Amino acid sequence: MEQAVSETTSPDWWRGCVIYQVYPRSYQDTSGDGIGDIRGIITRLGHIASLGADAIWLSPFFKSPMADFGYDVSDYCDVDPMFGTLSDFDELVELAHAKGIKIIIDQVISHSSDQHHWFKESRASRDNAKADWYIWADPKPDGTAPNNWLSVFGGPAWEWDSTRRQYYMHNFLASQPDLNFHNADLQNAILDTVRFWLDRGVDGFRLDTVNFYVHDKQLRDNPPLSSSTEDGNFMGVDAPDTNPYGFQDHLYDKSQPENIVFLQRFRALLNEYEGRTTVGEVGDGRRSLKTVAAYTDGGDKLHMCYTFDMLGSEFSAEHFRRSISNFQSVVKDGWVCWAFSNHDVERHVSRWMQDGDDAEHVARFAITMLSSFRGSICLYQGEELGLEEAEIAFEDLTDPYGIRFWPAYKGRDGCRTPMVWSRQAANGGFSDAARSWLPVPESHYHLAVDQQIHVAGSVLHHYRATLAFRKAHSVLTKGTMTFLEPDGEVLAFVRGEGEGRMLFALNLGRQPVSWSPPAHLKALKPAHMPGFSPAWDGDTVKLQGLDVFCAHVVN
Repeated sequence: MEQAVSETTSPDWWRGCVIYQVYPRSYQDTSGDGIGDIRGIITRLGHIASLGADAIWLSPFFKSPMADFGYDVSDYCDVDPMFGTLSDFDELVELAHAKGIKIIIDQVISHSSDQHHWFKESRASRDNAKADWYIWADPKPDGTAPNNWLSVFGGPAWEWDSTRRQYYMHNFLASQPDLNFHNADLQNAILDTVRFWLDRGVDGFRLDTVNFYVHDKQLRDNPPLSSSTEDGNFMGVDAPDTNPYGFQDHLYDKSQPENIVFLQRFRALLNEYEGRTTVGEVGDGRRSLKTVAAYTDGGDKLHMCYTFDMLGSEFSAEHFRRSISNFQSVVKDGWVCWAFSNHDVERHVSRWMQDGDDAEHVARFAITMLSSFRGSICLYQGEELGLEEAEIAFEDLTDPYGIRFWPAYKGRDGCRTPMVWSRQAANGGFSDAARSWLPVPESHYHLAVDQQIHVAGSVLHHYRATLAFRKAHSVLTKGTMTFLEPDGEVLAFVRGEGEGRMLFALNLGRQPVSWSPPAHLKALKPAHMPGFSPAWDGDTVKLQGLDVFCAHVVN
């Protein structure tokens, strides 16, 4: 049964909110072309509402040649025909709002497509009105690239253009030229596109690669990454032997101080509208937290940031404790959005599974843990079904990143396969086409929505119950988070202060343990997070592997 989301009207509705990421290509196809569309999202709003999501983050749906599946925008103010029309989008916003769901769109402004009319004009000559809207540089005397900067997707970050007889910069594909944020006219044009969507009722923006906007004007070479430092990779790929991008310390090709000035302009624009928000994606290696702090403090830049701290393979009490503690100690005046999965990384059930684990139990434990953390949380479509990473044959790959680094890195197609709605229907109910843009793996069919929706204890029902529990206890959305002393694989902390405090003890290990709270927290009333009810004798709790104890502090 659909559970409508109560509309949140507070200007800071985003603090502690639940965001549900929709990857439009893979959510629901209504046109029969094997690719999801906006009308498909409209038909599935009831599912999203039933989860208890406060907002939908829509991955790009703008006009694009789709070299990077919409992250290469050719028109910032229109919908790509494969996804529908502006009228479809307006209807989506209206119907989502009627259900109390906000709409956050993915604003990809660090770069555009080379098919954007801005770039076509910029490359036409060195003296036209938009000549300086992209990052152009002369070659070295020997004809090689201006410096040693690398592309995230492999190879140099520079591409030669025969018309201008200069190189242009691209942090990603050569068909994704970087915009020059040192140019005030370019900034104004970008902000005009943002206003276009604000005027259509958009509630916020997820800012893709937000720390990539500004480059070093002097084009200084990046130094090598010292072996004594942590990885400098982007997209959570800790594989410098696979992707040379990780060999460099990215001091000059991103995260420049001038970026802050633009973010202040962006925030000033949003402040003209009521209740809007921003969440910035920060990929900055070991400097991520310092970057997040700089981008979120003072109340005049980003509202919150989205980092890669929990999108890797490490799964331990120490890791999650360190990630959250580091954030709380470094980012004094900002807010975070935690996520375990997204469209760029292997699904977390597959990342964290160990021999002997039950995938559905891992999925239930993960959402319970995520829901207990301080911060906003972001869910990625399909995780509410417990979907594991799909195995995609090389001949079925579409991701240019995966194709480039196959087989050591298989790319992002495995987490982007279509949503499964029906076990018996073709393509899992995603599409009536003879073939969907990515194949639906056989291993996903038994996890389809129609297989879980009427089953008590299913992963889908657990998500609904857990998110309802979180929403019913305000201390879980905005309350403080204080860790107790480390104790093996038990992650223990208190949410809130004074009355209304809640104690959590999560066993991230696979073996049973007995755990006792400190003496000053002995007066407890078990709250029983949905799906978990470990034995508690008033002094000690017996936690099974991947188990959760939750209690109200009554003293």
